[in-house]
Amino acid sequence: MKNTWILINWLGIIAVSFGSYKLMQFFISILLTLKFITAPPDSNLVFDSSFDLRQDVISVPNFKTKEKMDFVFNMQVYQLGCDTMPNVKFWRTIMNLHKDSALFNTPHTRNVLSKEHIKDWESKDLVKKSCYKDSLRNWYCLEDSARILLTNGKSFFYDFEKASANFHRGINDFIANGVDPWYAQAILMIESPNKLQKSNAGAYGSFQLMKDVARLFGLKVNKSIDERADFDRSAYAASSLIKKICIPKTKEILDSLGIKDYKENDLWFRLLVMHSYHAGAGNVKKALFSFRPTKGDMNLIYTLWHTETKHFKSASQNYSQLVLAALLEVNEKFGLAPNQLIIDPKVKESALR
Repeated sequence: MKNTWILINWLGIIAVSFGSYKLMQFFISILLTLKFITAPPDSNLVFDSSFDLRQDVISVPNFKTKEKMDFVFNMQVYQLGCDTMPNVKFWRTIMNLHKDSALFNTPHTRNVLSKEHIKDWESKDLVKKSCYKDSLRNWYCLEDSARILLTNGKSFFYDFEKASANFHRGINDFIANGVDPWYAQAILMIESPNKLQKSNAGAYGSFQLMKDVARLFGLKVNKSIDERADFDRSAYAASSLIKKICIPKTKEILDSLGIKDYKENDLWFRLLVMHSYHAGAGNVKKALFSFRPTKGDMNLIYTLWHTETKHFKSASQNYSQLVLAALLEVNEKFGLAPNQLIIDPKVKESALR
């Protein structure tokens, strides 16, 4: 009998503790929601756009319907020479490479060493694989300890024709919420461009939102409904996340580093905000403080590509590289690359207005 009462008491304690924990979580969620929704107009939490949100928006024909659709186009990616960067060129190659193939490459420069068929590589034993990598090191005069990566083709994932069908809708959803539409197009290009899918971390929907973030901005996510699958609701949550957290937190980080002279539509600033969207502002801050930049420009972004901290590793380093590669790929598909614009002066005039 005594043991029974002890067991009952322990079960009661556990039940009360669990209930208190869930109640605490509920109140924290309410407080966070109120914090971001009720922030006053002059608060740092509110994104104050200093430029016309439609200044980079042009009209292009839809791939399938040929009807006019909104598209974000900006020449900075070419003016800053991003199309010539080895890392960006590498990811463009991966975006066009079939999943049956892969590229051996060096992690720092993304220099391609050789191309391999996946089945042929998987058929080799460990000794043969090691010998092959050693032969690549010898051929390219690399150190014996140099890392060599094998990156699979991702053309099946980066289906930009399918992704572009949502550009018009995403752009206008972001503008309606007072957010730079460049972010809408960038996210749609790289987060889930081929279909709605859930990431290993649990992010879901066209804008790859985590459950807690979606709920924070009013989306229903439970066993019976997941509004992250609703494009417009998901776009609202993603744009709110950028407006009320990513941009303000990125500006706070730059301010703490003494970096002040910049525009919010500078390419490097947009890319840095995208890093905050992907990795979280706290992790971006730790990465930046590991080398403490004193100037805001593309060199800050390039340095991030080679900066590693506890929670800022390969996927985080690659993120803005993928954004740039996708930008260039999509521009080319719509005939907006500079070498294509020379052929059609009317498109050039429209794109550069």
